[in-house]
Amino acid sequence: MPRRNLLIIFFAAILSVVCYHRAARNRYIGTLGEVMNIVNTQYVDPVDPRALFEGAMEGMVSQLDPYSGYVNPDEYNRLRENLDQEFGGVGIVVELNPETKRLTVMTPLVGTPAYKAGLRSGDQIIEIDGKDTEGMTLEDSVQLMRGPEGSKVRLKLLRTDVAEPIEVTLDRARIPIESVLGDRRRADGSWVYRLEDHPNIGYIRLTTFGKDTAQELKKALQTYREPGHHIEGLILDLRGNAGGLLDAAVETCDLFLDGGVIVTTRGRGGVERASFSATPGVELGKDVPMVVLIDKYSASASEIVAGCLQDQGRAVVAGQRSWGKGTVQNVLPLEGNRSALRLTIASYWRPSGKDIHKRKDAKDTDDWGVRPDPELEVNLTTEQAAKIARARRQRDIQPVEEDGKKNGGGSNGQEKPSQSPPQPPVDQTEPPAADSNGSATPAEPLTVDPQLQKAVEYLEEKIKSRTAKAA
Repeated sequence: MPRRNLLIIFFAAILSVVCYHRAARNRYIGTLGEVMNIVNTQYVDPVDPRALFEGAMEGMVSQLDPYSGYVNPDEYNRLRENLDQEFGGVGIVVELNPETKRLTVMTPLVGTPAYKAGLRSGDQIIEIDGKDTEGMTLEDSVQLMRGPEGSKVRLKLLRTDVAEPIEVTLDRARIPIESVLGDRRRADGSWVYRLEDHPNIGYIRLTTFGKDTAQELKKALQTYREPGHHIEGLILDLRGNAGGLLDAAVETCDLFLDGGVIVTTRGRGGVERASFSATPGVELGKDVPMVVLIDKYSASASEIVAGCLQDQGRAVVAGQRSWGKGTVQNVLPLEGNRSALRLTIASYWRPSGKDIHKRKDAKDTDDWGVRPDPELEVNLTTEQAAKIARARRQRDIQPVEEDGKKNGGGSNGQEKPSQSPPQPPVDQTEPPAADSNGSATPAEPLTVDPQLQKAVEYLEEKIKSRTAKAA
């Protein structure tokens, strides 16, 4: 047989094999398109093709695990805003007044368009760009106030000491989302990173793990080096923190460790994908005792940090057993970066080799999540946790001077609803593959936060013991 014929047969065979495998991989695609067309043309009522597409995507990914999912365009924008820690808006925290059912300003953020325009705590927003807010959901009203940086939004306000409604037009600006908070705010909006009743103990809260979290935390820790600001113990509060970026969790741990494994990830078949270790140098002396506070809503990246610092002996853990989310999701952009697929690609493991993830059939007696150290476990009821969260939120919007005296004016907020008690986490723990009250019902005061109190008692005992030894 001529050589030319042999080559033709050879390449034809290769092409046949390739076509066969491609057809095997995509054999359901044609059927899916066929069904969508049938529904679109024959269903009794008109249907939205986009809704059919999103329903198909959600149904497909729902077969995997609770943390994988299809992210539609609106959700994708919010996800990126949270992880990028910024959005276009006017800079206020808002809530629905339970008495008036009206959208109410809790506080503007210092330096934002709302603050510069003179919005006050207690102002009721009755219109947004001419749309009446009566009956509008909190989420819908927040989305109306957000928009591209530089664009305008018109608000109509009711103010208790003004007879007629006030109209203001604001230019939206880039509003940063804080992820590192302290115990209370100063009048200029900055945080005091120490407990008011125990100024020798530092207190830092992380609300999420975004791209700027580690740098924000580093700056907070550096304040303890300033004259007169030295601390003898630190509380890192991760309660209600549902996670975020894996890199941010690793960088957070690295601020407190000068060596050792932080976390490892394993992919399909249990094969190790990556191992992350601390680098030399710390931002807080190893002689400063440390407590990490967690609760049942601390998840994912929070569990990486708590588990690592506990395993490496750098901190003790107090509070409540964590959520138990030990899987890594990657966010894969779709439709030209308009929507995305959130896909579980790996699991992560503590330095001790323990698996944090809570399986479907897991029992309370099984070893999942991060447990508080012996004698430091303090379990709260849902009602207790909600009261503590409300009291903390109310404290956050009342600026004080360093000596604890309250100041007038608002200084907290990021154009979002006032935060409710945390919800079960669905987060992203690896970087993306590509590229809004005075008149509101006051919070019920809870004079004692039992979990925080337990952490303080532990640190005070450590400090006392160390002082006695030094003497």
